Amino acid sequence: MGEEGTGGTVHLLCLAASSGVPLFCRSSRGGVPTRQQLPFSVIGSLNGVHMFGQNLEVQLSSARTEDTTVVWKSFHDSITLIVLSSEEGSSELRLERLLQMVFGAMVLLVGLEELTNIRNIERLKKELRASYHLIDSFLGDSELIGDLTQCVDCVVPLEGSLLQEGLAGFAEATSTAFVSLVVSGRVVAATEGWWRLGMPEAVLLPWLLGSLLPQTARDYPVYLPHGSPTVPHRLLTLTLLPGLELCLLCGPRPLLSQLDPQLLERWWQPLLEPLRTCVPLGPRALPTGFPLHADILGLLLLHLELRRCLFTVELSEDKEPSLDQRRHLLRSFYTLVTSMHFPPEPGPPEKAEDVAQLPRACYVVSGPEEPDTGWRLVALQSGPRRLLLLLSPQSPTHGLRSLATHTLHTLSRLL
Repeated sequence: MGEEGTGGTVHLLCLAASSGVPLFCRSSRGGVPTRQQLPFSVIGSLNGVHMFGQNLEVQLSSARTEDTTVVWKSFHDSITLIVLSSEEGSSELRLERLLQMVFGAMVLLVGLEELTNIRNIERLKKELRASYHLIDSFLGDSELIGDLTQCVDCVVPLEGSLLQEGLAGFAEATSTAFVSLVVSGRVVAATEGWWRLGMPEAVLLPWLLGSLLPQTARDYPVYLPHGSPTVPHRLLTLTLLPGLELCLLCGPRPLLSQLDPQLLERWWQPLLEPLRTCVPLGPRALPTGFPLHADILGLLLLHLELRRCLFTVELSEDKEPSLDQRRHLLRSFYTLVTSMHFPPEPGPPEKAEDVAQLPRACYVVSGPEEPDTGWRLVALQSGPRRLLLLLSPQSPTHGLRSLATHTLHTLSRLL
C-alpha cells in the first residue's frame, strides 16, 4: 500500500467553465506549497479534453498515466477544477474529495453568486486570492483528516461537561446559537446549533481557523456552502488561550465590541484550568494517559452519523515510523477501505440477506513480508462507528481483530 503524500507533486487548476480562462493554479511538492506553475498549453489541453467529452455527452471524471492521476470536476456549470497528482499511492477518492473541499472553500470566502454568475474575470481572480491560504492547506501535509473523511476533527477534553455548560451559558448570554471551542483546527466542544451545521462548512470553519495566523480577535465574513451560500454570515473569534479560540457564527449581532472582557471573564475565568488542559490536545486528540494498547501507533475513529472523527498518531512516539509517515499510512488505509470494502455512508441494507455480505473488518500489512516486520493496519466497522488502527510490527496478525474490538469498545463512550 503506497504512502499517500510521500514525495511527488500536486497541481490544482481552477478555470471558468464557459471560457476556459484560468482563475488560479496552486501547487505543492512533498506536501509543501510551491510556486511551480503548469504551462498554459498543458492547462489548455487538460481543459480541452474535458470540454470535448462534454460536447459528446461523455463525462470525463478521471484518468491515470504511469505516474500521475488526473481528476476533473465541474461545479454549477460555471467552475471547473482539475487536480493532477504524482504522489505515490494517490487515489481518485482522495482527489475527488479534495476538489469538493476546494470548491467549498471558494464558496466559503467568496460566495456562490460570484462563482456562478461571473461578470468580471479579473475581479473574481482578485477575490479568490482570499482563499489561497485555506486551499494550500488542503494540498499540504496536515495534521487534520476532515478533508478526506468529510467528518469534523474533534478532541476529547478531560472536563467536557463543564466546558459544555459554559458554552451553553455563553451562547445564551450572547443570543447566539452557533458557538464552539476550537483548538488547532479541532472542535473541543460546541452548541447543538453548531453541530447541526451542514457539510462542508462544519469541516471548513474549524479548518479555516487552523489555517489562519493567530489573532486576539477576528470578525470574519463567511458564506455557508450548504446553509447560506449567497448571504454572508460573520465568524467572530476570540482567543481564550494561545491556540484555543472561542468561535461564534452569527448575523449582524452581536458586535465584536459587545464581547467585552467582563463578559468573557464571567463565563470563562472559572473554567481556566479545564481550558488549559485543552491546549495540548490539538495534535493528540485524546487526554494524556488515556488507556490504549502499547502496540497502537495511530488511530482514526469515525462516527458516520454524527460526522465527527478522532484522529491521532501521537501514540508511542518513541517507535518507528515518523509521525508524518503514520499520517500517510492511515490516510491511505482509509482511502483503501472506503473505496474497496466499507460503504462511505452508514445505512440499512436494502435486503436482509445483504447484512451477511457487509464486511465488518479487514487488515493490511504494509512493508516487508518477513515475519514480525511491516506495519499492521486494521479496520473495524460496528454500526455507525468505524475504527482504523496503525499497529507496530510486533502485534500478531491473529490478534488484530480482538485488539481493534476492545479499542473500539473503549473509545465508543467518547464519540
